[in-house]
Amino acid sequence: MAHQTVLIIDMGSQYTQLIARRIRANSVFCEIAPPTLKKLPSNAIGVVISGSPRSVYDKDAPYPAINAFKEGIPVLGICYGMQLLCKEGGCRISRAKKREYGRANLKILTTNHLFHNLPRSFTVWMSHGDQVEELSDDWKVLAKTATCPVAAVKHKKLPIFGVQFHPEVVHTQFGEEILRNFLY
Repeated sequence: MAHQTVLIIDMGSQYTQLIARRIRANSVFCEIAPPTLKKLPSNAIGVVISGSPRSVYDKDAPYPAINAFKEGIPVLGICYGMQLLCKEGGCRISRAKKREYGRANLKILTTNHLFHNLPRSFTVWMSHGDQVEELSDDWKVLAKTATCPVAAVKHKKLPIFGVQFHPEVVHTQFGEEILRNFLY
């Protein structure tokens, strides 16, 4: 019998193996797959789309063959993964005024499942050159930083989340809790 699994779509992030380690630390089976994967396995109970050193506007940027909006299972986009989900969902992505790399103070704007039982403000690790500039009507902002007004999002109707920061790295306070909240 196949394990229920969370599928990590590796978009080229240096942290993909770390995402897998964090998920497995929560006693959840996970597998890493390339973006060329055409169909989710039937035992998939969630998807994480990793970050990438690329821009969603690069001509040869990695793009998942799976349409997260049609799968009906929880999806978490991390950094580039969030930008991809938002772009696919009708949002506008742009180059950040300044590439952000390092710690930032995240402010939670609305209570939600992803940040359940967490403080209203804490330190996160950012590493991005693009960011979500404007959301379509299907999305809501969950959190922001001083330089990133859309630092976390949720689709209003589907179980799809995105975070611009990296919850998998130790520099993000409560990163393990954020991943656990997504998983459970």
